[in-house]
Amino acid sequence: MEENVMDNKISEEELIRLSPLTLAYLGDTVYESYIREYLIKGNIFMKINDLHKKAIKYVSASAQSKAIKGIESFLTEEERTIFKRGRNHKKSTGAKNASIIEYRHSTGFEALIGYLYLKGNINRLEEIVQKSIKIIEDR
Repeated sequence: MEENVMDNKISEEELIRLSPLTLAYLGDTVYESYIREYLIKGNIFMKINDLHKKAIKYVSASAQSKAIKGIESFLTEEERTIFKRGRNHKKSTGAKNASIIEYRHSTGFEALIGYLYLKGNINRLEEIVQKSIKIIEDR
């Protein structure tokens, strides 16, 4: 019987001990994948370069900062804790086109996305991504 690489579950203890930057590292790519899928489904014949330009509206640090501010009251206490761990973690780099505050908020947002993904809470992850998309589009 062949084992699927993604079947290796991470324990709750390991998940809590992960660095917020590790969660954000994963959350960045998970969120961007959701955004790419969303854009492709809505713009099926758009050129790749145009899709990329549209994606920036959703995945930039300032957009993610706006999204997390808009959904923060919707988060559970556990999710808020993960967001704050990511937001408050000291990084040696910064965003090119965002303020320090926006960059920290976006790191917290990405940490939350990574956390929910690794936890396997895909329904909640998708709910948060959908709410985030709506907030970004309404700005």
